[in-house]
Amino acid sequence: MSSHSNMHTLDIHSATSEEILSLDNIRSVLIRLEETICFQLIERAQFARNARCYLPDGFPQLKEREGWNSSWLAWFLKETESTHAKVRRFEAPDEYPFTDPKLLPKPILEPVEYPELLWKHEVNVNDQILKFYVESIVPDITKTLGENADDGHYGSSAIRDIEVLSALSRRIHFGMFVSESKFRTEPAAFIPHILNPNREALAALITKPAVEAALLVRLAEKAKVYGQDMDRAGANAEEREKARKIEVDTVVSIYKTFVIPLTKEVEVDYLLTRLQGVEEEKVKEMVRSNKFVS
Repeated sequence: MSSHSNMHTLDIHSATSEEILSLDNIRSVLIRLEETICFQLIERAQFARNARCYLPDGFPQLKEREGWNSSWLAWFLKETESTHAKVRRFEAPDEYPFTDPKLLPKPILEPVEYPELLWKHEVNVNDQILKFYVESIVPDITKTLGENADDGHYGSSAIRDIEVLSALSRRIHFGMFVSESKFRTEPAAFIPHILNPNREALAALITKPAVEAALLVRLAEKAKVYGQDMDRAGANAEEREKARKIEVDTVVSIYKTFVIPLTKEVEVDYLLTRLQGVEEEKVKEMVRSNKFVS
């Protein structure tokens, strides 16, 4: 994928596995996702908390008319993801549904041939993302409107919810591309800690504290700019700051306390399954030569 591409997803038609898995390409995707997440959080923050959207029995009519026993958001996710499943969205190696795959329809379109990017795995942390989003992010970004605020915009806030969740999910699961890229670069460093499972050692191999620190500084800058109210004619910087659409600290904290740690967990979970089904001879060769053998 060329660095000037403005897509979040993978340019599988005109890039090789090596190009897609290059750390430069991965970094450009992750940086764009920072902007997406920032904007989507601001979009959701314009609506009230609408707490009933997240309760299993918040909308009795869902049970009556749809036979649905979970929340408004879970139903909305299922309906949206059902449409997306039909157009192959979840066949892509960087897309993971929040809905139980058993509830999703099969694609209408023919399968796409993806290059070999990720090893077969079962990693999906969307249940953790959804829980944190409902319990921490929504209350945090809507607190200025009050804890019990309900504006009746249930459809609009759910659409925004899905956009934030989708961006967070892609950002966090994209960590597996980081793991794969680093594994291929230096397999001999990883293999002993995969064969004799050592989460701490694997996390140390993929963690770059300086990169994380720079990310948080960059994110704070973006949240500061994007969250200002630029439309107020004649308003000075202080007045614009008072009318912020989202707090900088809130966005930074979401990354620091949740996105970065969970991404790391995903990266290590993926690495621990990386050698399942790989022939023993290939593993030995990678240890001996420190070169990736596909």
